[in-house]
Order: sequence, then C-alpha cells, then structure tokens
Amino acid sequence: MTIEKEYTTKLAVDDVTIDRRDIEMLDAIDRYGSMHRAAEELGRSYARLQNRVVEIEEAVGPITERQRGGSGGGGTELTATARELRQQFDRHEAALDGVARVTESVFAGTVRDRTGELGTVETGIGPILALVPDDASEVQVAVRSDAVVLTDPEETLEADSTSLRNRFRGTVDRLEPGESITRVTVGLEGDGGDPTLQALVTKASSERLGLASGREIAASFKATAARGIRIDPDSPESSESSESQESRS
Repeated sequence: MTIEKEYTTKLAVDDVTIDRRDIEMLDAIDRYGSMHRAAEELGRSYARLQNRVVEIEEAVGPITERQRGGSGGGGTELTATARELRQQFDRHEAALDGVARVTESVFAGTVRDRTGELGTVETGIGPILALVPDDASEVQVAVRSDAVVLTDPEETLEADSTSLRNRFRGTVDRLEPGESITRVTVGLEGDGGDPTLQALVTKASSERLGLASGREIAASFKATAARGIRIDPDSPESSESSESQESRS
C-alpha cells in the first residue's frame, strides 16, 4: 500500500488567494495581449475575468496596463508586478513539487524481537528493522520514498560501512520522471498481492543506474527511516498480517 499526500500551490496576499487559475489567466493575457481574447481562450466570461483582475489588483497593485492604439492596434500587457507574481508562484510550485512527490510505502507486520527502540518486523516482503512503539506487537511500517536508496543488485554493501540495514531486491515497475526528480515504483516479491516500494531519485542517478521498466534493482533504507505505527489487533491490516505469517510457518 502506498500513501500519497496531495498539495496545491497557492499564494496568499492579504485576503486574496492566488491559485493556478489566476496564473493561467495572466499567461493568457500575456500571450494574446487582450483580456477579451484571454477570456475567450480560457472559456470564461469577460466580466468575471475582469472582476478577478480587479480583486488581485486591490491586493498587489496594478497587474495589467492598457496600451493605446496605433499601428499595432493597442491591447493589454502585464505589469512588472504581475510578472513577479508569476515568478513567485512558479518558485513556490517547484519547491512544493519536491514535497508533493514524497510518498510512504506501508507494510503490515508482527514485531518478533526488539532492541531498545528498534524492532524486527516480519512483513509480507520479509523482515524489516524499524523504529517500533513500546509494547506494540502488530504494526504498519511506513517508509518514506525520499529515504529509499536504489543501487545495482550486484553491488555489495559492507555491513560496517553503511547504515542501510534494510535491503530488498526487486524490479522496476514504473517510472514517473519530473523535471529533476523521478519517482520509481519497485515491485517486490512477497505474500499477498503485488507489494511495491517507492523511491525518489535524481535524474542523474536514474541515468547512471539505467533505470527502465523491468530492470532489476536493489532498494535499501535505514532502520531509522522505517517507522512502525501501532495497529488495532482487530483491524483488517492485522488479520491479513497474521494470515500471512501463518501461511509461512
């Protein structure tokens, strides 16, 4: 199971919230040099588009300026304020994209033994060393995608030189490239369904590893990056975990 957080980019200026629709409006005005044409291309009424411009201008100052007619026929242009607003929105969206792409892969299991805060959790994909709550027996282990490290499966990780205590071999199921970050879904062998683990890698790392669908890969993560969450023994997750353990014994 994968849990994904969703975020929407917005800018707040006084009592006005500027979202993607507003940026699309500014882009259209800039592209066509006309508020009438922008409204037409966006499928919005001119009156509503004009009202929205006025609302934003009351918060940030003039965002459009009218050019008088001449050989070019005049039109509407964006002000420096409007262009700065677009740049701020784009910077915020780029920063937020890194957060939005982070997901959590979750594996239900049973705590078999523990040393201090760390415990070995038997899951459908095998044992995971994770941080577990005191006295918890049934947990869900959540692993953030930005904590997973992908390497060539033939690459040996020396136990004394790494803290990546959890390592699983799998196959690349899906790649979702972004501008600089790629989300990788790794299919793992395990009980029940088709378990997967998600990872985030840079474009350079993706190219270096030759990531492609069907490529065998090793996925590793620290014990401290795996967080056990206590679950109710009567919950469906706990029942599925118990059945899985019984089938292996």
